[in-house]
Amino acid sequence: MRILIVGAGKTGHNLALKLCEMDHDVVVVDHNSEQLAALDAQLDVMTVVGSGSSPDVLEKAEVAKADLVVAVTSLDEANILACEFAHAAGVPHKVARVTNSAFARSSVLDFKSLGVDLMISQNEEVSREIFDILCNPGLTESVELLDGRLVIVGVRVRADGPLLRGALAEFQSDPMVASVRFVAVVRGERLSLPRGNTHFEVGDDIYVATRPEALPSFLDWMYPGRHAFEKTVVAGGGGLGLDIAQRLEGVRMPVVLLERDADRAGECSDVLHKTLVMHGDASDREMLVNAGVGPETAFVAITGDEELNIISCILAHKLGAAFSLAQVANPDYAPVVRSLGLLDRVVNPHQSMVNAILHFVHGRHVKAAAQLHRAPGELLHVAIREGHRWVGKPVHRLKMPGECVLATVLRDEQIHVPTGDLVIQAGDQLVIFSLPKDVERVQGAFKS
Repeated sequence: MRILIVGAGKTGHNLALKLCEMDHDVVVVDHNSEQLAALDAQLDVMTVVGSGSSPDVLEKAEVAKADLVVAVTSLDEANILACEFAHAAGVPHKVARVTNSAFARSSVLDFKSLGVDLMISQNEEVSREIFDILCNPGLTESVELLDGRLVIVGVRVRADGPLLRGALAEFQSDPMVASVRFVAVVRGERLSLPRGNTHFEVGDDIYVATRPEALPSFLDWMYPGRHAFEKTVVAGGGGLGLDIAQRLEGVRMPVVLLERDADRAGECSDVLHKTLVMHGDASDREMLVNAGVGPETAFVAITGDEELNIISCILAHKLGAAFSLAQVANPDYAPVVRSLGLLDRVVNPHQSMVNAILHFVHGRHVKAAAQLHRAPGELLHVAIREGHRWVGKPVHRLKMPGECVLATVLRDEQIHVPTGDLVIQAGDQLVIFSLPKDVERVQGAFKS
């Protein structure tokens, strides 16, 4: 597939990296020649210097040959305009990133008629994920698939957790374990697929597939005595911080918002009705104490300064915060931060964008895809066609294409845990987690 990316910033760079790994033909347009030079030195891509909203520049990038255009510059209007030009040039699929969520929510403008097939608000994608984590203590990550019928969730093994009592096979008679599917295990920086003889250790990050309605019971089982956070302190009053505070107000969770710019703090105070807005620096220990950071508190640092986010989370951890989350866009920082063991979660906003875009990239045999922040690999949503070699075979007899795990089966609108005796039928929709090296093999196994 030929894919034209408009914008070579962090999101465009990460997207180009992922698409090159998937062996797509990638073209990148940006007015910043230095960013393009850095990208060209790292990846096998075609680069074009100029504005992505200029018809002349898009023609130079051979936009008419593209199968997909993804516009991810920092200017919403430029992204929308690039998609309109691509639509006029006959490009089948167009995706625009917007930072102003009002564009995505507008009921006045029909952006599809203008040529935008998918409009993504980066703030909304990240805000929804963080909100889910805050509403489900114990959760470290959550990805929805199958139109919300399935969630792949990340949890961390604690010393008082039940999974330390034996190998995974020994829990198969437990109704709670039988109701979920274990998908991946991350220990340190090492990813592995869970097997019957897998033993878990304290600090392991494990991923399971389950139905959303079954998630609370599973978390109660994983974390005996767990209870909701008494308060959330959000550092950063930008669009993302404001959106999270508004979501938390909607579920009546006490919120404190810290913003170091006085004018912006005042703007947030005017919009929020139940949130305590404080003007101050989140890296100031006294400010965190005054905000009430301590036991039973969740601390979320999502300012535009990722170093500040990390430092303030470490301070919150020292003050006894029950949970800490930092937004960190630099991929080099994440493994270092995790190795310190002082943060519960690092969120990369560009990863959320990649997840929202991926389903446009795959062929018709792969309906959608997603990636996990912590576990390298890919979640693929595939459909079983009539005549596929898996039809009529029980799960325990399936020959998996490489190192992968069948996470769930959707049949007749019902989610089925893929136990060994479950027989695959034509029309089934499957979610498969594959290690990075075998993603292409998994995709190839379902080509028509």
